[in-house]
Amino acid sequence: MTQFSLRALAISAIIGVSAISGAAFAENPMVGGAAMFENKDIIDNAVNSPDHTTLVAAVKAAGLVETLKGEGPFTVLAPVNAAFDALPAGTVENLLKPENKDMLVKILTCHVIAAKALAADITKMAADDGGTHEVTTVGGCKLWLKADGGKVTITDEAGGVANVTIADVIQSNGVIHVIDKVLLPKM
Repeated sequence: MTQFSLRALAISAIIGVSAISGAAFAENPMVGGAAMFENKDIIDNAVNSPDHTTLVAAVKAAGLVETLKGEGPFTVLAPVNAAFDALPAGTVENLLKPENKDMLVKILTCHVIAAKALAADITKMAADDGGTHEVTTVGGCKLWLKADGGKVTITDEAGGVANVTIADVIQSNGVIHVIDKVLLPKM
């Protein structure tokens, strides 16, 4: 067989498998047991995750729903409910009060990067920068992204380190990476 014939055969096999599975590409990972759809925006997917009810409530209280439904692209580092639960007692309740909206907005926008950065992009940026890539978030916070052995971590301005537990949840307006810690700005 010629190289062209082998290539055509390989492409046919891929198309055949894709047709059988009903998808041309790998599906998004489930988040909190809920399906995440590439044709939905960040908010429309996040509201379906039982692991992100605190984050969704905070986004609503901060008035950021329309922003995160916008065109983007955005990379959202999405803390799970357990990450909010790990904050000192009363922190979330206080942040959700109308008089603390500015601080809530600051914290939440420290979880948003104004670009679509997949785990492979983060890995490359970190490698290109000697192991750690610094990024400024929509909220003006600095984060330091590291990738080592297929594991992505984020260090915030307060010195806290979050692990990406589910990477590359593709959205119509960006990507979500699920994390296990709330990222905090320097206070």
